[in-house]
Formats: sequence, structure tokens, C-alpha cells
Amino acid sequence: MDENPESVSGAAADTGSGLDRRAELSEFLRTRRARLKPEDVGMPDFGRHRRVPGLRREELAQLAGVSVAYYTRLEQGNGRNVSAEVLDAIARALRLSDAEHAHLTHLAKPKQHKKKQIARSEQVRPALRQLLDSIDGVPAYISGRRSDILAWNRMAAALFGDWSELPVQERNWARLVFLRPEYRELFVEWDQKAYDMVSYLRMDAGCHSDDPRLSALVGELSLKSEEFRRLWATHDVKEKTYGVKRLRHPLVGELTLNFESFRVGDGTEQALITYHAEPGSPSAEALRLLASWGADATKAGSGSGAGTSGA
Repeated sequence: MDENPESVSGAAADTGSGLDRRAELSEFLRTRRARLKPEDVGMPDFGRHRRVPGLRREELAQLAGVSVAYYTRLEQGNGRNVSAEVLDAIARALRLSDAEHAHLTHLAKPKQHKKKQIARSEQVRPALRQLLDSIDGVPAYISGRRSDILAWNRMAAALFGDWSELPVQERNWARLVFLRPEYRELFVEWDQKAYDMVSYLRMDAGCHSDDPRLSALVGELSLKSEEFRRLWATHDVKEKTYGVKRLRHPLVGELTLNFESFRVGDGTEQALITYHAEPGSPSAEALRLLASWGADATKAGSGSGAGTSGA
């Protein structure tokens, strides 16, 4: 339903110089080490005063089978010439999840991105737009880099608000979640939504630390939202997959919806996200009601629904 082929990325000002990858690597390793205790990894804790939370560097190096000096250089952000085997050993020692392991690899051994690729606007293929329009009764949208909202169908507008009323640069999930009060009301478990949002951005930052627009987005949110600053400092990462979201819609009340995220297999980093209700449930009936209202659903509610006001 969006019908501006320009993405949020293309409309944003190309400001900033990207994130400091060495600092990101250093802080990520430090925070992962801090969450482990000796007893978590089968090491003795002799009760000595520990100046830092979690494992010491020498304990982590011992678990990973590398020298203390080598690990120290890595944790200081010097990932040059580190092998995949060493990263695997450190990931195992730190008990990283698959997403965290991938994030560590991106930070330590970054892929080279052409500046033109980073600056280029994201485009949604016409066939994908047609697919969105053909999905009846199920809210669906296409997300891109930096949590940009690129295209959506009629049901997504009914559920989340008509994003076409927002300036292009405001069609971004991170900005909506942290900077617009109506979305704090929309998500019943807003704290979890906020955590997930920051964790997704962290994954993006690991893959594209040289992206100035991502750096500018992080800088803006850090200045404007204390919650964002706190969550960003945790360095937690997460992939978009599937789950359950509870929403509080101004017209139909609470809904419990299952969401699924599907990667678009065309070389982009876009994803198709859908929301559906259990058949025969009150939430399914609520979606049917929203379908009858279309994009005007939020306006028919309390008058302060998601997406009803401009920036």
C-alpha cells in the first residue's frame, strides 16, 4: 500500500560517519563476558574479590584455548587477522546464541560494503507489492534496513495506523516505538517490543557498522529516548523470526496475534512480516471487524490511534 517508491532510507539525510566497529566489538565481548560467572562454565570460584562482574579475561581465554594477550587484543577491538576457528572457540566459551555468534563474526571480520550500496534507496519489487495487496484479512508489510517500513497492505494500515500519513523518514519502527506515544499504547507488552527493536538494530549495526544513516538513527534515538539509551548499552542482539504480540487497538480492543518473518530471497535484506490470529478466536473476529473499516479503523476508535497524526 505504500505508494511512494522511495524508501525511508532514501529520504533520510546522509549524515554521520558510521559506528565505531572496534568500540562495538570491544563492548560486545565485554558485556558477554560480564554475564558469565565461574560456576556457569564449570570453573572454581575461590571467593576472591572480583573487580569486574562475570569472568576475568584470563578465565575466558583459558576456556577458549587462546592466550590472554591474544584475547585481550581482541576485546580491545583489534580483530584483524582473527581466524574463524578462534571466533568459534570464543563464541563457545561465551555461550553465544547463533545470532550473537553471527554478530561477533560481523564485528571481527566485517564484509566490505560499497558506499554506493549503502547510500542507495531500498526498492520493493512490484511483484512483492502485488503480493501484499493480494493478502486478504492478514496484516502484512515489508521491512528493510534500519527497521524501515517500505510497503504494507490495507490490513496493516487498519491494525497499525495508516503509515502513508507519515513523512517518509518517519516510517521506521524504531522511531515509532520510541518516539510516538500512541505506539506505546498499541503494544500491550511495550517493554518487550522495545527490547526486540533494539536487538534487531544491533544485528543491523554489526553487519553495517559503516552505515552513516544507521549511525544517525542511533544518535537521534539516544538523544531523545532514555529507554533506547539503556537498551542500546546492553549490546543484546536478536534475529527477526516469529512469535506472539498482544496489541491494544483503539477500535476493537486487545488482540493476540502470531507474527511470522520471512526473508525476501532476492539479495536484499528485506523481510515480509505477517500477523494472524487463531481461527475462531476473538482476535480473529477483531481482525474481520478491522477489515471492514480498512485504514480508517484507528480513526474510528479513540481518535488517538497509531498513525493518525503526522510528524
